[in-house]
Amino acid sequence: MIHADYARTRPAGIRMLAAAGALLAAVAVALAAYASHATGPDAGMRLGLAAAFAFGHGLALAALAPRARGRLATMGLWALLLGVLLFAGSLAGAHFFGLPTRLAPAGGGLTILGWLAHAVSAVRR
Repeated sequence: MIHADYARTRPAGIRMLAAAGALLAAVAVALAAYASHATGPDAGMRLGLAAAFAFGHGLALAALAPRARGRLATMGLWALLLGVLLFAGSLAGAHFFGLPTRLAPAGGGLTILGWLAHAVSAVRR
């Protein structure tokens, strides 16, 4: 449980990352449900991947943001959020709106960079 003073002691950007992670996880659950009940096998596989990616990174953001210390850790978490939005969003956008998935690789790469930034930040503590 987050301490009652969390909202007063952490910067707004960090609180936004934690909230975005929780929202991302919630949307991922809905997307997974849709993927398993309302789509064909190919679309279900693509949407299932988007949901798994969004859920895992949503949990990571919600858990790591309150503990982020320093600019590198915070930038890494923002990279995770943007990366997952590009990757999972590209897969979902292809299904729901017929958009190309060309942003998925950029999202995956940005997510990798975010995790690497978080690793460097953790070692430097």
